Amino acid sequence: MPEQHPHPAFGRRDPQRGPRRETVTYASAHGPGAGPGTARRRPVHPPARSEIDEQTTLGHTYVRSLMRSQLRAALTALGALALLVGSLPLVLAVPAPEAIVWIVLGVGVYPVVWAIAHWYVRRAERNERDFTRLVER
Repeated sequence: MPEQHPHPAFGRRDPQRGPRRETVTYASAHGPGAGPGTARRRPVHPPARSEIDEQTTLGHTYVRSLMRSQLRAALTALGALALLVGSLPLVLAVPAPEAIVWIVLGVGVYPVVWAIAHWYVRRAERNERDFTRLVER
């Protein structure tokens, strides 16, 4: 009696063709729907999102990091605005024709305020984008 193997196809022979051969394809080795161009699956690690949702110490650290970077950006913008507004009395104290004072107040201040606001919005969005990348990584 021939030796029995756990897998039914293992060791079968066709008397006319010899041992049975099987071709292993990429899809059979890597699961259904997989192809040579398909990226491999990443190892399963708990994402940072679950750490945040479950309010673990690590999730709390992630959120605090985002809040700290947003606060740093806000304080930097506030400091720049304070310097701008704080310097206005010095500009107005300088003896100059009235037209120059109005030009400084009416035209010169607004581009600087806009630049500070634009910088702050870009910085805040970048902080959030970096945080999102960290969480989804």
